[in-house]
Amino acid sequence: MFDSKNLLYILTMLEAIEKIAIYSSDFKNEEEFYSANKQLNFNATVNLLIAIGEENKKIDDQLKLSNKINWKNISAMRDKISHNYRGVDESMVWEIVKEYLPKLKELLVEMLPKIENNELYIKEALKTKFYEDLGYLSKNH
Repeated sequence: MFDSKNLLYILTMLEAIEKIAIYSSDFKNEEEFYSANKQLNFNATVNLLIAIGEENKKIDDQLKLSNKINWKNISAMRDKISHNYRGVDESMVWEIVKEYLPKLKELLVEMLPKIENNELYIKEALKTKFYEDLGYLSKNH
């Protein structure tokens, strides 16, 4: 079993993924997504991708043993976005949102049972506004 501190990082990543899904769901392509609402949806998504990359760095390496995703690329994405704001490519962001985040979500959910006291902490987290989009976890636990 892994330390419960990992749960906070995973739940934060999952919540960011859910918010990104909400912010991007109404668009057919990256141009629409990038331009909508004076780039509000795009900028919110970029900020949440930074959060995902940062939280990823904090999860125990042994918990991230799945080779279905390149965990180092998640952190590298965060660094690239953070340090090159004007150079953020909307096509890259769109691809991450549509292709990679669903896989990451699946892997993060698979990690939850490996964390000590996960059911208790998930139950408590779901009572807060911050994690309100993770209601599907109460059905799994």
